[in-house]
Amino acid sequence: MTNASNGKTIAFLLTNGVEEAELAEPRKALEAAGAKCSIVSPSENEIQAMNHHEKGSKFKVDISLAEANPADYDALVLPGGVANPDELRTVSKAVQFVQAFVHENKPIAAICHGPWMLVEADAVHGHTLTSWPSLATDIRNAGGKWIDREVVRDGEITTSRKPSDIPAFNRAVIDAFGLR
Repeated sequence: MTNASNGKTIAFLLTNGVEEAELAEPRKALEAAGAKCSIVSPSENEIQAMNHHEKGSKFKVDISLAEANPADYDALVLPGGVANPDELRTVSKAVQFVQAFVHENKPIAAICHGPWMLVEADAVHGHTLTSWPSLATDIRNAGGKWIDREVVRDGEITTSRKPSDIPAFNRAVIDAFGLR
């Protein structure tokens, strides 16, 4: 990995309730690989992360979802935490943001409950994904195939199950985003 900028810009789409490790650790790994990462959120100032059920750190929002343009980013990360994607999937602008990456065949990475946004964006049909096990039925009902594996890469979509999978997720995402 290098600290030199590689010109890649990565959007992290999230809101309050994001699982802290699923935001902080991939962001740190991607930045170490030379990417510029931005937190995009419907919240305009800061978001409250969680460590499972306990409040974690607060993170500054880099750009509001209202102002963010998917064309400005090379790839997208969808962290989990139950509340985060559950709230985001009710925000039409957030769903449209994800759909823009899908339509442009840009790489997308989602972990834990993050794939709920892919379900909502109608992006899982015909794809194999993994996630937190409680999303398996949602993924299947949306036309995807769910498997219980540390990391799954299917085309431009990379998914992972849970915080303990983050090291493998980070390696796969760095590769999928062309940062090696």
